[in-house]
Amino acid sequence: MAHADDATATAAMPLLASPAKPGDEPRRNMYAFGCATLASMTTILMGYNLALMSGAQLFIREDVGLTDAQIEVLAGSMNVFMLASILAAGWAADVLGRRGTLVLANAFLMAGALAMSLGATYAALMAARFVTSVGVGFSLVVAPVYNAEISPASARGVLSSLLDMFINVGILLSYVSSYALAGLPVHVGWRIMYGIGVLPPVFLAAGVLAMPESPRWLAMRGRHADARAVLVRTSDSVEEAELRLEEIKRAVEAPQESTGGVWQELLLRPSAMVRRIVTCVVGLHFFQQASGIDAIVLYSPLVFKKAGMASNTSVLGATVAVGVVKTCFILVATLFSDRLGRRPLLLASTGGVAVALTSLALTLRVASPSTASAAACVASVMAFVAAFSVGFGPMTATYTAEIMPLRLRAQGASLGMAVNRLTCGVVSMTFISLAGGITMAGCFFLYAGVAAVACVFVYVRLPETRGRSLEDMDVLFAK
Repeated sequence: MAHADDATATAAMPLLASPAKPGDEPRRNMYAFGCATLASMTTILMGYNLALMSGAQLFIREDVGLTDAQIEVLAGSMNVFMLASILAAGWAADVLGRRGTLVLANAFLMAGALAMSLGATYAALMAARFVTSVGVGFSLVVAPVYNAEISPASARGVLSSLLDMFINVGILLSYVSSYALAGLPVHVGWRIMYGIGVLPPVFLAAGVLAMPESPRWLAMRGRHADARAVLVRTSDSVEEAELRLEEIKRAVEAPQESTGGVWQELLLRPSAMVRRIVTCVVGLHFFQQASGIDAIVLYSPLVFKKAGMASNTSVLGATVAVGVVKTCFILVATLFSDRLGRRPLLLASTGGVAVALTSLALTLRVASPSTASAAACVASVMAFVAAFSVGFGPMTATYTAEIMPLRLRAQGASLGMAVNRLTCGVVSMTFISLAGGITMAGCFFLYAGVAAVACVFVYVRLPETRGRSLEDMDVLFAK
């Protein structure tokens, strides 16, 4: 079986680039960029499926006859459903490989989109959300791990931030789809919105098969020649490739401090270094979602209506504008994460999120519904998503994937993403009810407080990782 895998990997590589030549650094860097891009594009469908409920719920509610409580559960249930696949993704990524798990993710995403477009009852829609969640869970965990492992240290921030950029592209496409199809008959429009997501996974799966496997996964399987071939193509020089391979070999061969397996080393008997890393991973994922980003992604139409917008067309148009701002500001993180570092972007982002959420809460609290209050609300939401996108959004996956030791990386990413999605599920499934209890302004004051605590957490707990090799993170967190 190993020989077959070797042949597959070798045959797949020329589809993206020819073998690297000495001194041909741009080609090797573009090869790494191509691999990271293909892996990240899987998350377009994740963003599309998660955020499409924001606009589609306006029509599903009328067509299927759902209550507010059912809409709330339907919108947020995917985050709870995907916990199973998130926790299984680490195991799958180690057994099937990073590439094989991404192909499996695309298969579930295609099936989920088809089932959602055909659903006629609340139960059928919930089942479709479950199928989709399996694919989303796999892609959320494995794509950042693959990107971190395929990237040279000099470009890891840029290549890893592609993940969040494509998630936001998917979110933006869902907003555009909702706006463009809003004029169709109620029982047709939202089904076409979901049906659009059926074919892309097929082409993405074919693209993923053209990628090489992660060099670190290959080294874990003893396939050092294949790992070296990939590293030569994805490093800035042949010398760096050799150095990376030696570091990976040492990491693979290093004795584990725990004999009870990966999960025991992560949770039950962690060393001081692992405990510091897990605290950073879990804390960063928790704060990212507890600051309320999904309340905006899923319920911005409700927020805009609360502020004074009346028609569905104007509400969906404003939502598209927010999606454009969110996607554009991801480029800031993409361009500056390897220049400024992860820590400055995270500090600026968390502080900006706290200020923008406070502004949004004050807008909803003191202004009576009017054109002016609606404009102020939209401006505050745009400021929030802009601040979130320059650091909190893209840097969470980048930072947490790169600080985990190799032997714990896949399962550690699963743990972080499980906390992320569970927190997201709580926020998305309680927003409408919580707003009814403490007002919508009260919700955003609460989220602003969480963001302020997150800023302190980043300042106190997170060291800078820019420019370090993945195998060097142990030294950083051993201090």
